[in-house]
Amino acid sequence: MPQQPAGDNRSCRCNIVVSKNQMCSVSPSPVSMATRTNRLAQPKPNRLVYPNRRSVYWLDELPPERTGTTTKIQLTSRWSELCCSKKLHTPVTFSPMWEVSELALRAVPSERLCHLAQPRVPAAGWQPDRPLLTALNRATQTAAATARLCQLAQPKRRHHPENPGHRWQPAPAVTHLPYKASAHMELLSTPKHESPRFEGERAVCWPVSKAARSCVASRRLLELSAPKERRPLFEGYDPYVVSRAARSAGPSPRIQQLSLPLPRKCSSRWNE
Repeated sequence: MPQQPAGDNRSCRCNIVVSKNQMCSVSPSPVSMATRTNRLAQPKPNRLVYPNRRSVYWLDELPPERTGTTTKIQLTSRWSELCCSKKLHTPVTFSPMWEVSELALRAVPSERLCHLAQPRVPAAGWQPDRPLLTALNRATQTAAATARLCQLAQPKRRHHPENPGHRWQPAPAVTHLPYKASAHMELLSTPKHESPRFEGERAVCWPVSKAARSCVASRRLLELSAPKERRPLFEGYDPYVVSRAARSAGPSPRIQQLSLPLPRKCSSRWNE
């Protein structure tokens, strides 16, 4: 079997696979945690110390030996294309004047096109904008203000106290006026008295009687307290189905009496 150089990656991968297989074939022995930690703490061995390690693969010819220390990279055509700078396209400028064809010169617009070309007429009640500066007539320009108008045009004068250091304070406003309450107002202002039957607030904690503590619920009470057993929706239960007995039932006189609204809540049209 031919030998391979120490830098062959395939031989390293094969050796690692062989070593893994060997490790898997060996049955694990009970090792303490400290021994396992010491083994994992050891540095990895240098596999390049043994350059004549044999490979499990059979090669027809040896790979070429490396002569240089660095890898030579060949530039592809695509990379060369991407390295080139972008070409600036010169914009094509068009003249503001262009030639009009003979057909466009001899075209005759239709009646519909002439109608659409007309500008929109303003509304019937539309008025043009009023100018900002209106012209004043001669009488307004030569008008003279009266004495009353001059008096009203004067600004209000503030009252300054004689002592400049004293801060002026407004006069206290009258908060109440002398007024005598009527007898009805006196009656309404008197506080309400508690009812003689008022027993006061109930205590938060109260003693429970011995009969209530030793009470045993009857069979009927337990039956009424149990919730109704209903089938789930996926078993075909429909909660909106009304039974035939409920559809043909008639209210009793007592139910009809209870369903009537209170007299104070009835309006005059109902009383009629």
